[in-house]
Amino acid sequence: MRSNLIRRCASAVCVTALFLLFCVAPPLLAQGGEPPYFAIRGAKVVPVSGPPMENATVVLSRGIITAVGKDVAIPPEAWIIDGKGLTVYPGLIDSFTDVGIPAAAPSGGEGGPRRPQESSRGPQDRPGSTPWRGAADEVSLSDKRIETWRNVGFTTVVSAPKGGFFPGQAAVLDLGGERAGDLVVKSPVAIPVSLQISGGFGSGFPDSLMGGLAYVHQVWLDTDWSIKTQAIYEKNPRGVERPRYDRTEAALADALEDHAVVLIPANNSVQLRRALELVDRWHVNGVLYGGQMAYEVAPEVAAKKLSVLVNLKWPEGEKDADPEDKPSLRTLQFRDRAPSSPGALAKAGVKFAFYSGGIATPKDIVKAAKKSIDAGLAPEAAIRALTLSPAEIFGVADRLGSIENGKIANLVVTDGDLFEEKTKIKLVFVDGRKYEPHEPEKPKDAPKGDISGKWKLSYTTPEGPEESTADLTMEKDGTVSGTVSGKRGTSSIISGYLSGDKFSFTINIPLDQGPTDAIFSGTFDGTSLKGSISVLGLSIDFTGVKPGNTVLRGGR
Repeated sequence: MRSNLIRRCASAVCVTALFLLFCVAPPLLAQGGEPPYFAIRGAKVVPVSGPPMENATVVLSRGIITAVGKDVAIPPEAWIIDGKGLTVYPGLIDSFTDVGIPAAAPSGGEGGPRRPQESSRGPQDRPGSTPWRGAADEVSLSDKRIETWRNVGFTTVVSAPKGGFFPGQAAVLDLGGERAGDLVVKSPVAIPVSLQISGGFGSGFPDSLMGGLAYVHQVWLDTDWSIKTQAIYEKNPRGVERPRYDRTEAALADALEDHAVVLIPANNSVQLRRALELVDRWHVNGVLYGGQMAYEVAPEVAAKKLSVLVNLKWPEGEKDADPEDKPSLRTLQFRDRAPSSPGALAKAGVKFAFYSGGIATPKDIVKAAKKSIDAGLAPEAAIRALTLSPAEIFGVADRLGSIENGKIANLVVTDGDLFEEKTKIKLVFVDGRKYEPHEPEKPKDAPKGDISGKWKLSYTTPEGPEESTADLTMEKDGTVSGTVSGKRGTSSIISGYLSGDKFSFTINIPLDQGPTDAIFSGTFDGTSLKGSISVLGLSIDFTGVKPGNTVLRGGR
């Protein structure tokens, strides 16, 4: 029958149509040849929005949760996953990060974001303000942290650009998709504010905390004025001088109109109390971030009915700190009590969520949350702070944060309790797509020594001599994590280890060619590093010493 039909269709157009009809598979399969329907059957399900369910089933259909319960119908075309011995949680949410936004390549041209240390050059100039930047516009699948975060159960992040007083607008991003636009769930959801002064006295205004506060307050006043004058002008423009256009004011006004919350930094008790006043002074829908000394002010935060994002990078002493430099009793108390802040917030009735802060290795995020449980937080409250609470704070609880019919199919499947150290992530679903976590390369031999600490790395690139700082942390098995900071910014270590006296760690750096892997490998003798950097086909020798140690000869 097919050959007769082809003979009747002599034209190339008809032959092409028949080829498409008979040779191209219908679009029934998702990625990797998998069907768009899954059923996880017979598992323990922790919906967060309700009590856990034993021996339950979750059905996913084309990226949406369509059934949850003990006796639910499973579509005949579904890929059935045996859930015996497994636990299903909602996908975890990192509620404030820059995951998904690769660092910009160094450039001397115009158009890049203003550096926060640049001083004002006039009344209309706005140093350190780029609120028109948006995570939704800058998200890129080239950021390898997307995979590393997803491998430990994070399906979603609230991500924002960094740098300046108003660095840009945050978006809710799912950590899976075939193109950058697939990641964007909602934008904008927040306007982060930073009060960190990078310049110092003498660099121009603002060069102090007081100046920074005044500057940010003035921006809010100007934005409010701009919104009101523009509304009056649009109502009756005839015979009225048109309002001037200011890019910062316009971007902030648009974000506020879209109901974006304003994220205000506040970590210690002084900053937290100040932030409570700033919310009223600035007349914004504020959410505090930091929150590590909330154990002192939780009732005051509750009285203002504000939400808090808690930084899980708990305070600790610096590696290789001067042993003669004794911390104060107040500092020691802070380090000890910071993990109790989530419990204090929960007791006071404050809605809070967790974020990774300065944690470079995502598996340490859940470990840090476990410290808050050890300090008194209920485990179910810790789960909520990683799932439903951030979804509620950022206005996406109607689609994310819990296992309910109609919500996006973001799930993490484990072989035990999420907070148990030996528990492994078996599967992760993002928008209904199934991902199997990849285990990083493990060291083959027991490490000879501890490579942890801050190292000054020296090397010579085609552009000349350079230095960077590697802040390394080693686990007992030799696994290495941390960051590398230099002229190209700060990059998290994707994978690393010390095996015997041999080390290797990989980072992803922005270059003119795009994000590129750089592999540092060599030998560790207990006090120094020596090896090479492999990047773009080049091999660059480097040495590493801890500040105060003698530099190896011939390192360059």
